[in-house]
Amino acid sequence: MSTSVVLPALGESVTEGTVTRWLKQVGDTVQEDEGLLEISTDKVDTEIPSPISGVIEEILVQEDETVEVGAVLAKIGDGSGAASSDDAPQAAPAEQESEPAQEAAPAEAAPAEQAAPAEQSAPAAGGDSTEVKLPELGESVTEGTVTRWLKAVGDDVAVDEPLLEISTDKVDTEIPSPVAGTLQEILVQEDETVNVGAALARIGSGAAPAAQPEAPAPAAEEKPAAPAVEEKPAAPAAEEKPAAPAAEEKPAAPAAEEKPAASSSNDDITYVTPLVRRLAQQQGVDLASVTGSGVGGRIRKEDVLKAAEAAKAAPAASSAPAAAAPAAAPAPVEVSPLRGTTQKMSRLRKVIAERAVASMQATAQLTTVVEVDVTKVAALRDRVKGEFQQKTGDKLSFLPFFAIAAIEALKTYPIINSTVEGDEIVYPAQENIAIAVDTERGLLTPVIKEAGDKNIAQLAREIADLAARTRDNKLKPDELAGGTFTLTNTGSRGALFDTPIVFLPQSAILGLGAVVKKPGVVSVDGKDAISVRSYVYLALSYDHRTIDGADAARFLGAVKARLEAAQFEGDLGY
Repeated sequence: MSTSVVLPALGESVTEGTVTRWLKQVGDTVQEDEGLLEISTDKVDTEIPSPISGVIEEILVQEDETVEVGAVLAKIGDGSGAASSDDAPQAAPAEQESEPAQEAAPAEAAPAEQAAPAEQSAPAAGGDSTEVKLPELGESVTEGTVTRWLKAVGDDVAVDEPLLEISTDKVDTEIPSPVAGTLQEILVQEDETVNVGAALARIGSGAAPAAQPEAPAPAAEEKPAAPAVEEKPAAPAAEEKPAAPAAEEKPAAPAAEEKPAASSSNDDITYVTPLVRRLAQQQGVDLASVTGSGVGGRIRKEDVLKAAEAAKAAPAASSAPAAAAPAAAPAPVEVSPLRGTTQKMSRLRKVIAERAVASMQATAQLTTVVEVDVTKVAALRDRVKGEFQQKTGDKLSFLPFFAIAAIEALKTYPIINSTVEGDEIVYPAQENIAIAVDTERGLLTPVIKEAGDKNIAQLAREIADLAARTRDNKLKPDELAGGTFTLTNTGSRGALFDTPIVFLPQSAILGLGAVVKKPGVVSVDGKDAISVRSYVYLALSYDHRTIDGADAARFLGAVKARLEAAQFEGDLGY
């Protein structure tokens, strides 16, 4: 038997996703919840985890292929052979979905029972079921809160029909049914918060047998015979189920009927998630006075924040929230011993100051900035950084990628690498790249000589070595001289970009901002779509006496194109 890995719902209005990278291959052994592949949609980039432990028998969707939500991406089995799994796609879709349920329930309920495969057929005798789990809903999202069940126990559901609404700190969305069948059991009640991967409900081919609730509560953990049956007493509503599943239907059905019709503020408050409640307490907002803008009038984070802003704007109301919810005490402020003192400049600080002033007075400096999509570079770096460090002993940061892109552009546009001597422009025969290093003594710029002949591994090695010896004050004097162009990584402290100063005799310096993730417009099949991308600002300051704005734009355009193409595999050098 094999289990289908399907593309889950990843947010409101998201109907399809593109496979960007498979993290596992056919024949690989995977653990439950281990990442299988990366998916990109117009709203989120995320990993799809394995629903069970087993062996990948078949990959049905290749990289760069786009499929709809609910499509089967791969099949995972027990590794007994791919031949049996090859026959599975010929079966009807309903049969494909019911088989995973029979395997998944025992795997999660009692791993020790995997040694006895014959018992896996037991659920079929008492009514097979498929667990509905909370899927990943975005990067860094680890939990979600059930805000409303759209179906009640006993209701029939179709494939991809919405079952419930989930709220996280990043998205509010519906969770669809992975299979067609009858909702047999609801495992997580409204306003309860659970982790990604937790079972929310069970769907089977029919109602569960009436005799099942007789099992005592402790048996829900042991599940020696029929896992799908005996887990029912473990549900939050177990105390109300003295006889049959009908006891579970009664509290669930009215809730599903009342909420859509609710219009009063008191009813709306029952829809509030724990996340919103905590936010309201922190902001001192009375939820009874807030009108919800969510589904069915539910109060969302945005509603609480708007109410908090309105309260601040009204002087009369400002004292009440403060009394209701005192703000958490801020972290103690670290007071520098230099506060209130007068210190002489160090010799190095005097040199830096004099050079900065001399450069600004002797040259005409300005800065040009471009934004670069480095999503592909980030993906390449994540893919190879482990092997890179194992083979070279150095960590792989973004800096060597930026350096090699800038070096290549300097070769094409040497005016950026030039120096001015009187009324002459000197074009060096090599690219000697100075790297700005922040030390306790001040800013120093050790130089990588003849950097144009080096690959990424060599650049990473020299950058790490020079930076370490600079901070330890172990540089030789000639290692600080001879630079023709400078890179300054201001993004290492979180800055988006700055306008760095060019230090003579150089004519330009490139500032590297922080790499940040944010929504961006990309083209998918010729159509614009929104996706989470990694971006960086590159700021080139230059001497306008010899370098024109068009020169700067051409140089930055070449760097941008090189980074966005991200074809660095042949330059890794390890």
